Amino acid sequence: MKNACLNKLAVSLVLVTSFFATSCKKFTDVEPVSNFSLETAFSDPGNALLAVYGVYDEMAGETGFSLNLSMVFPFDSDEGYSSNSVTGTEGGIARYQAPLNNSRLGNSFRALYRGIEKANLVIEQIPLMSQYTNGTAVEQRDLRRMYGEVLTLRALYFFELIKNWGDVPAPMIPSYRQPSLFIEAANRDSTYDKIINDLIVAKDLLPWRRDVARNTRITKGAAKALLARIALFRGGFSLRSNAQMERPADYLKYYQIALTECEELMANRTQHTLNPSYENVWRNILSFVYDPSGEILFEMGSAGNDGNSDSRQGHYNGPVLNTASRFGSGSGSVRITPNYFYAFDSVDVRRDVTITTYAVPTSSNIKIVRRLGELTTGKYRRDWRVPLLPGAAINLSINWALIRFSDVLLMYAEAVNEINNGPTPAAIAAFEEVRRRGYRTNPIGTTPTDKAGFFNAIVNERFLEFGEEGIRKYDLIRWNMLASKIAEARLRITQIQARTGPYALVPQYVYYKNTGEELTYYTAADSVNGRPFWRATAIPPIPASIAPTAPASGTAVTRWVRVDWAQNTTSTTGYEGTSLDKNIARFFTPGKSELFPYDQVTLDAYQGKLKQNPGY
Repeated sequence: MKNACLNKLAVSLVLVTSFFATSCKKFTDVEPVSNFSLETAFSDPGNALLAVYGVYDEMAGETGFSLNLSMVFPFDSDEGYSSNSVTGTEGGIARYQAPLNNSRLGNSFRALYRGIEKANLVIEQIPLMSQYTNGTAVEQRDLRRMYGEVLTLRALYFFELIKNWGDVPAPMIPSYRQPSLFIEAANRDSTYDKIINDLIVAKDLLPWRRDVARNTRITKGAAKALLARIALFRGGFSLRSNAQMERPADYLKYYQIALTECEELMANRTQHTLNPSYENVWRNILSFVYDPSGEILFEMGSAGNDGNSDSRQGHYNGPVLNTASRFGSGSGSVRITPNYFYAFDSVDVRRDVTITTYAVPTSSNIKIVRRLGELTTGKYRRDWRVPLLPGAAINLSINWALIRFSDVLLMYAEAVNEINNGPTPAAIAAFEEVRRRGYRTNPIGTTPTDKAGFFNAIVNERFLEFGEEGIRKYDLIRWNMLASKIAEARLRITQIQARTGPYALVPQYVYYKNTGEELTYYTAADSVNGRPFWRATAIPPIPASIAPTAPASGTAVTRWVRVDWAQNTTSTTGYEGTSLDKNIARFFTPGKSELFPYDQVTLDAYQGKLKQNPGY
């Protein structure tokens, strides 16, 4: 779902790469090297637009939302975990055991500052252009839009830095104007306030999405939604230098900002609203189909078939797929926790969109059922892409959805609840609109009307709505709930292992067979709601006459095959020598793990001016 011109320019960067060339070794080597002077680069709106595309470029690639920011940094949490070993760069981050030489941390840190340096140059130069104040009406309009876009992008880059590292250096002017490149970290609250004010400016410079040609450039709705999200984080908890989780005394001020922005977005439903089909949100983005509802307010454009500008969505996440199958390669590196699978009601359509229970391990295109501890994510499943892209390619040009309208509705409900000390009818309606889509025509239950109950309902609804979207871990941090929810997930997994408490009806095994390339699950007479994953008895009865032997690899199964389900979660195989409940977020330490460490290269470059985060 992208604009071909924008992505081609963002990938080739004919002008921008030379103009904004920076060292690949450390972000402090930022003096521009160019065949063009600043005056030439910003001589007309066309050249200025190329510079703007250069700022967008740092969103993409493995250091950006194509991998690290979207699928590595947000795990482990109570919703999912990494299948990678703790000794690797990805698994080390997931298990909260990343050493100071972890290359993924350092590379993304520097990429975000490259984006900020590019943004600072554009923010400085565009208002100096003669066309900005004296050009035609079209030139002035276009340049103001560019200025708003880059203010938004800079805010996004600082937001990612603060979420992951806390207090960070906050240069707001280009490096060539700074007396020293090695500046001390700024208080995150002052940086938040600066980017919030920037977004307040930016949103008035940007057009609504229906007022411009469709592409992946930022529009008004995206800036407003991002402003609401950042405001909630500004008013939320974060780990401070004293190793304590704290929130500001004036936090309600920022909840009010979020409330105002969400209200204005909700008053413009012709611009952005919910897609009636939760599944189609993801099928559309996978297949580059225009969504007339505009539910995705902001998505990262990608292209180029390389790690610098393209995305790993559909390969790194999604089901495990054999390279020689007709679907193409899928590593299934992001996995779903068993407690998350069972957090969904059996009639909630979001479960079977967010989670895949199958894999295609051979070239035969035959699906098999995964065990409960090995389930993978589903929103970016490669096998839903139309047309399919068979083969070993890992960069599929699939955009990443950064923020959706359902987030606007739930942020609104959360802000109202906090400000008014309980939900209003409008807040309840917004909450139930999200929930009702997931449940379709089925009853959605009774919505709490007290403050604590409604807040807990929102915490759970965001859990269900935004699975694998890189949101859950950071939500839990801003609520000061990450430690408790990790502990809760571990407890729930042990209950699933023993099939006790709320999981007494989880089957020890499930049974399936193939129907062509698809799967049919055995649903015994005692299954709950006709679904195979709940039983009235812990181990479902299955007639001995149809109990199968294991089929040959890659062979379609026409008789029932038994797969370990709850049984699998007790294993230590594949979980680094320990059971799954102990391995998830294995080294998480409250008062430390809510932030990443600064990598050693960065610390060395700052020569003592940058203080390491608590506990490292």
